[in-house]
Amino acid sequence: MSTTLTKEETTPAVVRAFDDTAHSELQYAYSAYLPVYDTTTTFPPTEPFDHQDRGLSADKSKPHLFQTGDPSVSITKLTPRVGSEVRGLQLSQLSDVQKDELALLIAERGVVVFRDQDFKDIGPGKQKEFAGYFGRLHVHPVGAHVKDHIEFHNIYLGADNLYRLQTRSTKLTTTGYHSDVSYEHQPPGVTLLTLLSVPSSGGDTAWVSQVAAYERLSDPIKKLLEGLRAEHSGFPQAERARADGKFVRREPVKSEHPVVRVHPVTGEKALFVNSGFTKRIIGLKDEESDAILQLLFKHISLSQDIQVRVKWDDRTVSLWDNRVTAHTAISDYDTSTDGLRHGIRLTTLGEKPVGLDGLETVW
Repeated sequence: MSTTLTKEETTPAVVRAFDDTAHSELQYAYSAYLPVYDTTTTFPPTEPFDHQDRGLSADKSKPHLFQTGDPSVSITKLTPRVGSEVRGLQLSQLSDVQKDELALLIAERGVVVFRDQDFKDIGPGKQKEFAGYFGRLHVHPVGAHVKDHIEFHNIYLGADNLYRLQTRSTKLTTTGYHSDVSYEHQPPGVTLLTLLSVPSSGGDTAWVSQVAAYERLSDPIKKLLEGLRAEHSGFPQAERARADGKFVRREPVKSEHPVVRVHPVTGEKALFVNSGFTKRIIGLKDEESDAILQLLFKHISLSQDIQVRVKWDDRTVSLWDNRVTAHTAISDYDTSTDGLRHGIRLTTLGEKPVGLDGLETVW
């Protein structure tokens, strides 16, 4: 069944991105989070703002996370270079000191996965408050959201909404490593994703360390890239959305970001290009730019020894740092037999990217 957008009876400005006959309060406990599109609210371009990373306030030894005295708490590495898993701590109960230490841990490990969480049940207000601690909440320019809570980016793939798969139906693979909305002038820092419903099999997410990807490069290539900026564009995404009849609530922008950026807390250098939004390297001939970007995209996607793949359940929450990782959903399941994959994502905006020797983003 293809996607049908149905006008809300009480709010004409909102359309549903699901089949309203397929869900009810009894059938689906999280129907309040089903995807909708606000078709009237518009936003101006994001104005520059000061961002203070919470990790700067953290004790580097993270005693309030790692030394709780509770034997049920465990924090383990999922792979040597990227990803940690936390059990025994509830995100909803963390103190501000613990959240500061978590921000540092996310920056260091790229992605931190919390298991057995109550986060999906604390309500949208508290969910937004928690995520907002790490930075200004981003509103996606074209994506579906939660009714009355436009800050949630709604990730929904079921038999009644195949839009996300249809957009890649001409591809051999549905995987595509990217950093969320990296075209923004101040692109995302920390992102939080929790799944409300998971398919019976499949639907993992994979992350790659952009720090490790940078470190693997030869010194001459590092030196070349460190002085370059690349264009990240939101125009193709907006154009696709309009072509598909979707509402664009904020006009697209382009940014020229350093190809290698420096994390404001750890000082680590990371590649900051991705096949989703990076279009060209500034100052190079077309053939040179294409060749270098394809080299980097292939390096990022194929380096399984600097990647982590995470299996979801409906009590898992993952938080990651978009400045030092790229990620991809793995849509390997059949919605007609494996069930619904539905999640909510809250994304925070970070600082204006800075590269080596003070190389800054321009637009």
